[in-house]
Amino acid sequence: MKTSDFFYELPQDLIAQTPAEPRDSSRLMLLDKNTGAVKHTVFRHLTDYLAPGDCLILNDTRVIPARIYGVKEETGAFVEFLLLKQRENNAWECLCKPGKRAKIGTRFTFGDGLVRCEVTDITEDGNRIIQFDCDAKEIYTVLDRIGKMPLPPYITQELQDGERYQTVYSRELGSAAAPTAGLHFTKEMLQEIEQKGVKIGYVTLHVGLGTFRPVKVEDVTQHKMHTEHYQLSAETAALINETKQNGGRVISVGTTSTRTLESVASKHGCIKEDEGDTGIFIYPGYEFKCVDALVTNFHLPESTLIMLVSALAGYEHIMNAYRTAVEERYRFFSFGDAMFIY
Repeated sequence: MKTSDFFYELPQDLIAQTPAEPRDSSRLMLLDKNTGAVKHTVFRHLTDYLAPGDCLILNDTRVIPARIYGVKEETGAFVEFLLLKQRENNAWECLCKPGKRAKIGTRFTFGDGLVRCEVTDITEDGNRIIQFDCDAKEIYTVLDRIGKMPLPPYITQELQDGERYQTVYSRELGSAAAPTAGLHFTKEMLQEIEQKGVKIGYVTLHVGLGTFRPVKVEDVTQHKMHTEHYQLSAETAALINETKQNGGRVISVGTTSTRTLESVASKHGCIKEDEGDTGIFIYPGYEFKCVDALVTNFHLPESTLIMLVSALAGYEHIMNAYRTAVEERYRFFSFGDAMFIY
């Protein structure tokens, strides 16, 4: 399968620049993965398509204000840092711009001396490893004071309320990007879903910017996937197993929740409590081991995310759904509309 097979034409004006207000007023495309049939509704009506005994799995990661600006101690030059992933001993992997100013051994100051860092290593793909001079917990307090929300590059408007790039159930700090399928839910809608007899469980997968990186090889199988840290609790594992045993559906909210569940199922042959890093790459031909249905947004052409949804719903069905979405002028990407694949 070729990367170019996943290309589609998207008018620029369909890339959503601001979130829908209220959250659950986004449009929702319903896609039958068996027949390819498409219907249209509004996201708040998703509840109508869930059944008692189903379970909904949400990613409770929270985006950190990961874009920070440092001053090079030797020269006073400014460098932009985008924190991607926390490592051990308060070291972080990050993107630097311009990278030539961030050589190994270079020190930077942030927030008028509030915190400092040193570049300790450079990864294979050019990312920097930096070491902050404060403890691991303190850095989040510092980031709240000096950091900015790291919106994707295709969003050019300033976000007035940072909480609109967070899900209403976010709680575990660590992501460089939001699990955007969850942005459509309100607390009231989640209550309605539970009242219908649908159980809700949580996983954590900290989203890295690898999510937005294009696939640069034409042969899909040659693409090297980024890794992200996940955690699946014993409580959520028990909920999923009970749902399966009783004949209910496991409905994943977002590709990040999906990658977590399928990573654990692939690793152990079952769903159980687990934590680790995953570089799972799901594309057509993959056999799903846990997820039955998926709530997701509309993804970038030729991205690993459109490949993942094609694996679940079928390549032809997904490409037809995307063509329909363009014709019907759905809003695309992070702040765009949603699709329910069932």
